[in-house]
Amino acid sequence: MEENKSLSQEKVGRLMTKYAVPCIISLLVGALYNIVDQIFIANATYLGSYGNAANTVVFPLTVIALAIAVCIGDGCCSHVSASLGAGRSEDAKAGFGNAVTLSVIAGVVLCAVYLFLQTPLVKVFGGTVNDETFRLSKEYFFWITLGIPFYMFGQAMNPVIRADGSPRFAMGSTLAGAVANIILDPIFIFVFKWGMMGAAIATVIGQIITAALAVWYLFHIKSVRLEKRDFLLEKKTVSKTVSLGICSFLSQISLVAAMAAINNMVRKYGALDAVFGMEQYAQIPMAVVGIVMKFFQIVISIVVGMAAGCIPVVGYNMGAGRRDRVKSVFVRLLIAEAAVGAAALIIAELFPHALIGIFGAGNESVYYTEFAVKAFRIYLCMVVFACVNKAVFIFLQAMGKALSSTMLSMIREIVFGVGFALALPLFFGLDGVLYSMPVSDVLTAIISAVLIVKTMRELSSSPEKNKIGG
Repeated sequence: MEENKSLSQEKVGRLMTKYAVPCIISLLVGALYNIVDQIFIANATYLGSYGNAANTVVFPLTVIALAIAVCIGDGCCSHVSASLGAGRSEDAKAGFGNAVTLSVIAGVVLCAVYLFLQTPLVKVFGGTVNDETFRLSKEYFFWITLGIPFYMFGQAMNPVIRADGSPRFAMGSTLAGAVANIILDPIFIFVFKWGMMGAAIATVIGQIITAALAVWYLFHIKSVRLEKRDFLLEKKTVSKTVSLGICSFLSQISLVAAMAAINNMVRKYGALDAVFGMEQYAQIPMAVVGIVMKFFQIVISIVVGMAAGCIPVVGYNMGAGRRDRVKSVFVRLLIAEAAVGAAALIIAELFPHALIGIFGAGNESVYYTEFAVKAFRIYLCMVVFACVNKAVFIFLQAMGKALSSTMLSMIREIVFGVGFALALPLFFGLDGVLYSMPVSDVLTAIISAVLIVKTMRELSSSPEKNKIGG
């Protein structure tokens, strides 16, 4: 409990570093699972851009699993942190236990659904761009699906462990799995020649390691002592967890909708292109968009890690009535997120050749390189706004303002993200898919600015005058 009390006493800057850095590393390491697979796949000459495109097709399906996991984990983290801040230990215990049960059930159910609907799901996310991409997508998806229960459990428990005051263990458990994946990928792909199956099996083994470490931690929770009854699902606890985590879920699941729209528009308008309409080049736009998204995923992992790492600090201080500390966290967070976005912008605009070189550009045609450079420079030209927007989503969620957070996230990913991905190609062809990202981020930033001002005013007012709610 002393660890949790420090959340309302220790210096804000030190707390943000203490909680955010391990969270950033955890998310970066988690992102490396798919990114490392794609790097090794791209550099295997017998897979190349076909394997890259297949990885891009399957990626949104892993994000669906992540969406459910972070809904449970982030919701539990917010609920438990606020409960501990208000001295409600029984609520915190139920929050921990119910999160464990929910994540196990959700993982098993989603795995079964994926196995049953494998072929139609691959088609929905653009896997039919050509026969070879379709074959590799199905192979990769099947083996990845077998690890879904372990992946979801590990991802759900990560924020739960952070809520218990152990951000370093949360980071270490994810790091252990990713290191195993990095070691096994080249062995399975280049030595055993297992192709997409090898990449997937390496990933699943890493996920099992992370899940096993999370199980070990459950027997060593510091802030409360769990009992069997805490693992029995309670309607009140589940409802609270899901309501607080719904923004994280919608943020991820709406991203899936945007990726589905983008993948299908890339497939449709790529087929109308003079170059990419040819069979031997048809997979290139899909592969390239996947690479750009992987770089963006790295940036967003840092952004989300900074914001999500502050959830226990914000939640505890909201519960303890320390609005001054919450405001201080918000100001520092916005500045830091903008700085990350600026750094990402410089890299994407000035060094796109270096980025695509990591993903096997040397083995591909000149058309691959030309489209990849253009994609990086257009798609990410407003990445600073994207970073700030994401910070606002998560911070509002941590404050318990689930409705505002959810609506903003939905507007960005569904209304703008899907809408512009479908509409702009009608006027600009394949390039319209690339323009959809910056246009969506600029419009969302205008709404975010209004909410930032409103939140600052609320945090500056006295609790008696203006109580912060959903």
